[in-house]
Amino acid sequence: MPVHIHPTAPLAPRALLPGDPGRALALAQLVLSEPKMFNHNRGLWGYTGTAADGAPMTIQSTGMGGPSAAIVLEELCDLGLTHAIRVGTCGALDVALALGDLVVAEGALACDGASRALGADGRDAADPGSVAALRRAAGAEPLDGARVHSGAIATSDLFYERDLGRARVWREAGALAVEMEAATLLQVGRLRGISVGCLLAVTDVFTDEGERRRIDAEGLLRAAERLGRVGAARPRR
Repeated sequence: MPVHIHPTAPLAPRALLPGDPGRALALAQLVLSEPKMFNHNRGLWGYTGTAADGAPMTIQSTGMGGPSAAIVLEELCDLGLTHAIRVGTCGALDVALALGDLVVAEGALACDGASRALGADGRDAADPGSVAALRRAAGAEPLDGARVHSGAIATSDLFYERDLGRARVWREAGALAVEMEAATLLQVGRLRGISVGCLLAVTDVFTDEGERRRIDAEGLLRAAERLGRVGAARPRR
């Protein structure tokens, strides 16, 4: 029995992994038929139900940051998970990104402690099948004016970054956006032999002076809905 995840319903072979427990509940209500609570231990809410394609799916929150995300994914793997998609939010590094846009991560720069402690060095690649499935699904969905971008992202330990030089370094390395869990999840997936992808919604943009502009509540709700609809796409093998 896993230490931190205490299943109260079956785990599906595939899962969406939001960081926020509240978003896990919202996505379960949006994309699952008859969702049942999968986990509530430690406030890491999770749900299992049937997705639109008729196959089972679990939506499990990971908490904030790589250390918490690593625990959750390791224990889901112990329970039989084979495919995971991180669905979360990010801050824009590329000026072409606007609030509400989606980013399909092709890989993550390992700029956080957890992924590096697990052996990541440089950039962790996302599962190619997951990347392709997310691109297809995004192209098929009505996105209400939001655009879809694809490329590298950066993973950091900090939400409130004080060193503006780091953002410049990540941007110069090709990162479109920054977030806090993807590199760790991709690295755990590589070590455990499961496929892991990542889909992000842009919720923060920054000026050159580091001033943050954040998405409003209504925009965040619409962005979360886009994450759920696109993230639930089944990868082709």
